[in-house]
Amino acid sequence: MSNLKTQHTNEIVPRLMDRFGYKNVMQVPKLTKIVLNMGLGEAIQNIKVLDSAVQELSLISGQKPIVTRARKSIAAFKLRAGMPIGCKVTLRGVRMYDFFTRLVNIALPRVRDFRGISPKGFDGRGNYSLGIKEHIIFPEIEYDKIDKIKGLNVTIVTSARTDEGGKALLELIGMPFRN
Repeated sequence: MSNLKTQHTNEIVPRLMDRFGYKNVMQVPKLTKIVLNMGLGEAIQNIKVLDSAVQELSLISGQKPIVTRARKSIAAFKLRAGMPIGCKVTLRGVRMYDFFTRLVNIALPRVRDFRGISPKGFDGRGNYSLGIKEHIIFPEIEYDKIDKIKGLNVTIVTSARTDEGGKALLELIGMPFRN
């Protein structure tokens, strides 16, 4: 079992039960899934960008991503419905906890001038979204072998019903929020 998972059951659950007054252990918020998404608008002209993004996202996540396709045609962007324009991967279970640990302890401190992440990324239901401008902060990516620096969206889905519960969970797990 992952260190983060054991820490959640042994330390974080009792603290959240005391703080929010939960009667049952099943009411306590927990991580449900983490979704990593790369949107690549330039894949319309150059399909090789998408191939490298799929390879790099699979290195970051440890799981093969799926290619996302356009739903609608947009003439201004020369986009047709069904064209590949990005890739995403959904992490659950052990891979989710391993990725979260690597994100918080290794990748985020490598961001230049890092002072913590914004606490404004919650959606009103306890889920947190984070944008990463450079995917090279992950140590799995070899800087010499990439063709272009790409952005990455990370969505952390929790079972919390409110933003306060989600933020408390993420703070106790180790997410470095800005003051």
